Amino acid sequence: MTDQARRILVFSHRPEVRDAIMTAIGRRPAADLGTVTYVEVSGVGDVLAEMDEGNVDLAILDGEAQPTGGIGLCRQLKNEIEPCPPIAVAVRRADDRWLATWSQADAVLVHPLDPLTAAETIAEVLRTQHLTPVQG
Repeated sequence: MTDQARRILVFSHRPEVRDAIMTAIGRRPAADLGTVTYVEVSGVGDVLAEMDEGNVDLAILDGEAQPTGGIGLCRQLKNEIEPCPPIAVAVRRADDRWLATWSQADAVLVHPLDPLTAAETIAEVLRTQHLTPVQG
């Protein structure tokens, strides 16, 4: 891993959901990783713009976002962006994990978010990503 902070995009139309995700993961999801910085977005257009720029190391999408949910958006991004950075989808029910799998998500977070599980999940995705580090 590089010493440079990883850039994590957090998408939800609800600020409290974005805040819950960022709080659960924290600024340093694991001791062996550097710090992370967050880019908060509330609209699909902003997600597409950030992802197209290629400056995102990981995206976390709210599966319940309105009017476009993170599940369908994840599938779209995975099929349209090459290479697509890792994406985690946050769902409201554990039973909805299959939807995140259908969306081709690299990881799934389930609300209410447990800080240990959320940070561990995101750290594992960051450790295994095969992207060139973002140049700042």
